[in-house]
Amino acid sequence: MTGDSEDPNADVQYHLEVGPEDVADTVLLPGNPERLEKIVAHWEDHEIRARHREYRTATGSYEGTPISVTSTGIGSPSAAIAVEELARVGCDTFIRVGSCGALQREMDVGDLVITTGGVRQEGTSDEYVREDYPATADYEVVSALVAAAERLGYDYHTGVTMSADSFYAGQGRPGYDGFEAAGSEELVDQLKEANVKNIEMEASAIMTLANLYGLRAGAVCTVYANRETGEFRTEGESRAAETATLATHLLAKMDAKKREAGVDRWHAGLSLEEY
Repeated sequence: MTGDSEDPNADVQYHLEVGPEDVADTVLLPGNPERLEKIVAHWEDHEIRARHREYRTATGSYEGTPISVTSTGIGSPSAAIAVEELARVGCDTFIRVGSCGALQREMDVGDLVITTGGVRQEGTSDEYVREDYPATADYEVVSALVAAAERLGYDYHTGVTMSADSFYAGQGRPGYDGFEAAGSEELVDQLKEANVKNIEMEASAIMTLANLYGLRAGAVCTVYANRETGEFRTEGESRAAETATLATHLLAKMDAKKREAGVDRWHAGLSLEEY
């Protein structure tokens, strides 16, 4: 039996140190804890609710819509812990917000990538479900992110994201002293030819867990590097944060419209024009 001090089902969660009253229904999930302050800068107000290890949580509002953010640290293992514990306290929608490497030549540094599905090269989701289970983004989240990017006038791309467990060998980069993992030389070319749009380290695990638990998830990342052209700049960091924030507001309006129409899912016959 698990001791009470480490009970993963306690009201206050073991790693995140949050309870049901600390978070909104929708949570933005950046990796870097320092990105939290850049995200809440787009909100009307916020309050820091918890700080523990790599996890920092703040809750506030945007255009009257409650919204939270929890940093996850680098990689899928810690991101999965965040999803697990946030789900336990009532959160139902997760949007990964981060940076990525682009794989297609036409994708510029500073562009956004809105994930529609994931290549599960991370190992965390393998511990939950068979390896051929798809990592897919919820289409309502994708729709809200696309609508937000359009309203904000940001250049964006939609498509499949590969999530890796390693920044170096797992993404086709040399390791220390020139070490090259088996298959690393071909990795980027193979992904590019398969029309995969970008590489990052958390999205596929977040989406897989959300699908398993009947929750909603998606991802929006700013391109920092293009692996085809060799260009690299930390540019446009706030665009993903602003897009995810507006998308959260639009999702709340979509949910209200669904309730008004008496339907369970968003569809093309509904409209947010008045919003």
